[in-house]
Amino acid sequence: MLKQEDCGLIVVDVQGSLARIVQNSDLLIENTRKLIQCCKVLSLPVIWLEQNPKGLGATVPELSELIEDSPINEKIHFNALCEEPIKKAIKLNNRKRWLVVGIEAHICVYQTVQGLLKEKYEVEVLSDCISSRLQSNIDLALLNMRESGANITSLEMCVFELMKSAKVNSFREVLSIIK
Repeated sequence: MLKQEDCGLIVVDVQGSLARIVQNSDLLIENTRKLIQCCKVLSLPVIWLEQNPKGLGATVPELSELIEDSPINEKIHFNALCEEPIKKAIKLNNRKRWLVVGIEAHICVYQTVQGLLKEKYEVEVLSDCISSRLQSNIDLALLNMRESGANITSLEMCVFELMKSAKVNSFREVLSIIK
């Protein structure tokens, strides 16, 4: 079961025009927005990634307005853990389990998940917060990530698991975000 004190969120490359042409783009962005807001309410750290922002563009405005004073971690490698500053940022948060969302599911999300697993982190991939241009690539990525040891979850499944009970102080605030 997920525990707030053990988890963090990694947002992978929801950037530029690519974020607008992936499968179910609007739903991906809206679900990711809700997840980030819930993570903030629940005090989970959020690590922001951007793949070559000079070429692909910045994080979409719907999400970037939630960044506040968190740094954006630029990367060139598809596997974010190949970038030493990102690997260090993940380690400094002292979390053993990472929620992973973003695009493209079969490239940067997949390879970052593999990198996390190789470093012995536990990984939860939110199936309704990832996407690719083709549905077949999303399906293949989810299958391969699961077979590699990642757990597959969803926005609501994850958030309610983190809260454990309707009696937690943050329940009403999180519920207002989700609904």
